[in-house]
Amino acid sequence: MNVTVVKRPVTPGLRLGRVSFVWRPRIALVTLALAVAAFLVFCLSIAVGDFPLALPRVIATLFGGGEQVDQFVIMDLRMPRAAAGLVVGVALGVSGAITQSIARNPLASPDILGITGGASAVAVFLVTVSGGAATAVTGSVGLSGAALAGGFATGLLVYVMAWRRGIDGFRLILIGLSVSAVMEAITTWLLVTADIRDVARAQAWLVGSLDNRSWDAVGVALWGTLAVMAVVVCVGFQFKPMHFGDDVAAGLGVRYALVRAVMLLCAVLLAGFAVSAAGPVPFVALVAPQVAMRLTKSPTPPMVAAGLTGALLLIGSDLVARTALPVSLPVGVVTAAIGGPFLVYLLVRANRR
Repeated sequence: MNVTVVKRPVTPGLRLGRVSFVWRPRIALVTLALAVAAFLVFCLSIAVGDFPLALPRVIATLFGGGEQVDQFVIMDLRMPRAAAGLVVGVALGVSGAITQSIARNPLASPDILGITGGASAVAVFLVTVSGGAATAVTGSVGLSGAALAGGFATGLLVYVMAWRRGIDGFRLILIGLSVSAVMEAITTWLLVTADIRDVARAQAWLVGSLDNRSWDAVGVALWGTLAVMAVVVCVGFQFKPMHFGDDVAAGLGVRYALVRAVMLLCAVLLAGFAVSAAGPVPFVALVAPQVAMRLTKSPTPPMVAAGLTGALLLIGSDLVARTALPVSLPVGVVTAAIGGPFLVYLLVRANRR
C-alpha cells in the first residue's frame, strides 16, 4: 500500500512556550498602511491653521529641520493638540480592542462599560462643587488626575460586580450599562444643581475636545499610555489563546483569570489616560477595533491596528471639526456623528444573526 505524504507550507511565526503565533501578511500590510495614513493625517493636522504650512515643511521640521518660525508654530503652538489626538486615539483604540476581546462582544467599549462615565462624573463634581474636599483634590492631583482615578474606580467596580467564578461577556456588558446609567444620572444631577458658569465649563469638558492642550497634560497621557502599552505587549502573547475559550487557554498553560484581570486593568488605565487628556471622546473605542478587524479580516480585534485606527479616526475628526464649518467644533461632536450610525449598524447586524 503506497502512502503519499503531502507537506503543507508553514507560515513563519513565533512560538512562546506551547503557544504559537502565525505571521499574517495582510495584518502586517494593513497595519503599515494605517501607520502611514495616521502619520500623514497627523502632519496635515499640524499644517492646517491660520498660518498654513506646506506638508513638506511640517515633515522637515518634525525631523529636526525647518526654519525658526516653523519650529515655533509647529512645536510650540500646534504639536500639543496633534500629539494629544494621536495619544488619545491610540489609547482608546487599544482599550476598545481589549474590552471587546474580553467580552467577546463588539458592543463592549469603555463608553458602554461605564469607565468614561465614572471619569466624567468625578470631573463634573470637581468643576461644579467648590470648596472643601473638592478644592483640595483639584489642587493636589488636578482635574485630569481625578478623572483618571474616577475611571479606574468605576472599571474596578464593574469588574468586581461582574465576577462570578469568571467573567461572562454578556454579564459584563449588562453591569457596565447599569453602572454607566448611574454615573450619567449623577452627572446630570450635578449639572442641574450647579451654577450656570460651572455648567458651561463642565459641558465643554464632557463633549470631548482637543482645544488648548498643553504639553503637561499630553506628557502625562503619553508616558502613562506607553507604560501600559508595554504591559499589553508582554501579556498579549498569553492573551491571544483566550479568544478560543478558557478551556483551550488552560490547556495551553495560560493562567486565563490572571491574564484577563491584567488586560482589563490595562484597558481601564488606557481609557482613563485618554479621558484625562481630552475628556470622554465618544465612540472611538467602539468604532476603531471593529474597523481594524474588518480591514485586516481578523477574527478578533487586532490591538496595534485598532490603536492606529483610533489615532487616524480621532486626528481626522479633529481636522474636520476645525475646518468643515466656519465655527470650530469639539472633536467629540464629529466622533459622535460617526459612531452613532456605526453603533446602529452593529445592532442591526447582531439582530440579523
